[in-house]
Amino acid sequence: MRILLDYRPALRQRTGVGEYVHGLASALPAILSPDDSLTLFSSSWKDRLTGQPVPGAAVRDSRIPVRVLNFAWHRVGWPPVEIVAGAVDIAHSMHPLLMPSKGARVVTIHDLYFLTRPEHATAEIRRDYPRLARDHAHRADAVVVNSEYTKSQVIEHLGVPAPRITVCPPGTPEWGRRSEPEAAGPILFIGTIAPRKNVPGLLRAFTQLCTEVRDTPELVLAGRITPEGLQGTGVDVAAVIDRIRMAGYVDADAKQDLYRQASMLVLPSFDEGFGIPALEAMAMGVPVIAANRGALPEVLGDAGVLVNPDDPAAIANAMRRLLRDPALRRRMADAGVARAARYTWTASARRLYETYRAVLGRRSVA
Repeated sequence: MRILLDYRPALRQRTGVGEYVHGLASALPAILSPDDSLTLFSSSWKDRLTGQPVPGAAVRDSRIPVRVLNFAWHRVGWPPVEIVAGAVDIAHSMHPLLMPSKGARVVTIHDLYFLTRPEHATAEIRRDYPRLARDHAHRADAVVVNSEYTKSQVIEHLGVPAPRITVCPPGTPEWGRRSEPEAAGPILFIGTIAPRKNVPGLLRAFTQLCTEVRDTPELVLAGRITPEGLQGTGVDVAAVIDRIRMAGYVDADAKQDLYRQASMLVLPSFDEGFGIPALEAMAMGVPVIAANRGALPEVLGDAGVLVNPDDPAAIANAMRRLLRDPALRRRMADAGVARAARYTWTASARRLYETYRAVLGRRSVA
């Protein structure tokens, strides 16, 4: 079986989707049979996929601008990926739209926020995803999702039958549990300024917290968040700006350091297909406060504090409870570590590999 995996989301500065792609790709080689092969596909005009990002996987790097190739694939359905990557049996796209291929085609759907709130999406996604996602999901030989919540969304909004959907959640990083900090550390957020992440709600909650708790620790915003973006939230943070630190994009090592120091992770998103930072934090023993929306209740279970993302006062109250109660932080840390242990990249890679085999089996019968 010749598997081609779209590695482009992991090419540079991996966000949640990039971490997901890299994690699955890294776990697959150990599961493949001797007759199987895994190739990572990338295309970019300026960024090269060099070396061996995943041991045991080949690399096929093409100097074609991403937007050009996506436009041709999404609008024209050409060229088949074999022209740039060679013959394949499985062509797996890591977003909802197919890669044209003569082989079996698999798509991954991380969330359907582009359908429910298209005005919050980027121009390319607004142009193609809402119009094409349903058709591509039905033409795909299999649909992969990251959570039971996303599976239910795909069934409801795209009409894909449940048996054609495989749930492959992210796995925990191999970082190990941290040593508990001696004092309450920074309040941590990891994400982007995208509207669904609800950064304005977090800022309002933090501002309220600072008025109620004199020694409130700093708020660390890690990810693609700039001072200009912060100003664009419409929230007046002048009174607390000296307590807000924008860490920018952080690589894996820097992210671990932030988790080691944090008193908590706060994810007040309006919607999440999964929420990888919540899983990372739990794995390291960091208490998590998250919105009671999307897949976050599924991921956290009873190991975190769920809040209404539309209620900054509720978010502020949850943060205050954690800051004032070390025993509660320890109980949440223990519960989070136990919860995170349920998620492994190996288990998800096995599910994915079984899906590949099933797809080829159906094709051979047909």
